[in-house]
Amino acid sequence: MSERSAASPRPAVFLDRDGTLIDELGYLADPDRVALFPGAAAAVRRLNAAGFAVVVATNQSGVARGLFTEEDVQAVHARVRTLLASQGAEVDLFLFSPFHPDFGDARYRRATDWSKPGPGMLLAARDRLGLDLRASWVVGDAERDLEAGRRAGVAGLILVRTGQGAATEVAVPPPDRPLWRVVDDLPAAVELILERQSGRA
Repeated sequence: MSERSAASPRPAVFLDRDGTLIDELGYLADPDRVALFPGAAAAVRRLNAAGFAVVVATNQSGVARGLFTEEDVQAVHARVRTLLASQGAEVDLFLFSPFHPDFGDARYRRATDWSKPGPGMLLAARDRLGLDLRASWVVGDAERDLEAGRRAGVAGLILVRTGQGAATEVAVPPPDRPLWRVVDDLPAAVELILERQSGRA
């Protein structure tokens, strides 16, 4: 795992995994089934070049449910990393929550801020990588992704219509999501982020 540090806080883009970066396949345990969304690697590469830390933060309650192990999650992440690297893109840090309040043994059966919509993973990434959350963004396909960002003090919240995103857009009306921006996919989200960074939007 490559983790970058900096003398001064740097901005980050926090990505949900399933439905945002890779295909939404339910409880994914098989690395061979990992498929990046079209344009996802190029989008991550653009963030790398612009100086953003890229952090994947994902709920993986399938561990608590006994559907797969933490090692399976790590294997999936290794496959994501390999696919991205083959196109010159890099994730600085992968974080996941294996917990669920109603399933699992004592290790995993818990309600915790580490699971989105709690901000725990984002705050941990801030501390580990030296991030400026006020200059950072969250991109996800579910309300819990963006709520985690809001609770962590992340400035930019973007819903993508891939994965569960189109259904989320319908389910959460505009008055309930005044801070959200909604775009079609991860490449569109990155375009918006870079436009804002350059002052073009």
